[in-house]
Amino acid sequence: MSIRPRIAVLVFPGSNDDRDAAWALGALGADPMLVWHAEQELPRGTEAVVLPGGFSYGDYLRCGAIARFAPVLDAVREFAASGGPVLGICNGFQILCEAGMLPGVLRRNRDLEFICRDVRLRVERTDTLFTTRCEPGQQLTIPVKNGEGNWYADDELYRELEASGQIVLRYAEDCNGSVGDVAGVCNEERNVFGLMPHPEHAVDTLLGSGDGALLLAALVDAARDRTFAAA
Repeated sequence: MSIRPRIAVLVFPGSNDDRDAAWALGALGADPMLVWHAEQELPRGTEAVVLPGGFSYGDYLRCGAIARFAPVLDAVREFAASGGPVLGICNGFQILCEAGMLPGVLRRNRDLEFICRDVRLRVERTDTLFTTRCEPGQQLTIPVKNGEGNWYADDELYRELEASGQIVLRYAEDCNGSVGDVAGVCNEERNVFGLMPHPEHAVDTLLGSGDGALLLAALVDAARDRTFAAA
């Protein structure tokens, strides 16, 4: 019987995709644990962390600007510093950027409209903990649903991220005005990753696409490897 690694899914007031993320991770072989944002520590045995999409308190100021001060984020920073895999989806991506754990910022979509549709993504890097099941240049179909998904970095930072290989996913066609059509980026160590599309809504072909399972199953793989290493 395969080990089911424990993955913490953070819950913020107003979140509406935390249960979806937990369901998807469970379907892919993990033991998901919902963790309230005010907790001071991650549950014992946590081998990966997911900041889910949806919404978080304080988004009326700027998405993630207040949620980044959540007490649990200190524990997430420590976990990431130890090499633990951390995934931010949509609002979770915004929070990680606001918290300084990922580069760039998220702005209002170019046309100032909420976008909710399937998009095609191109895999730029397969040397992260989250893309090991993908092929370079592979195209994935995963839905987006956001009003502030326009990733931005100035020219200098963008060049640095390209040179260091931190741009992980790009939109195959212009989606929301993101610089360089960037859909997802990672940190220098490749263990913290954020993307605007929602892989948890694309884990079964009955939902239109199963491509999101490639990303989430890779996360489960990484978490399971940590479980084995700690045994």
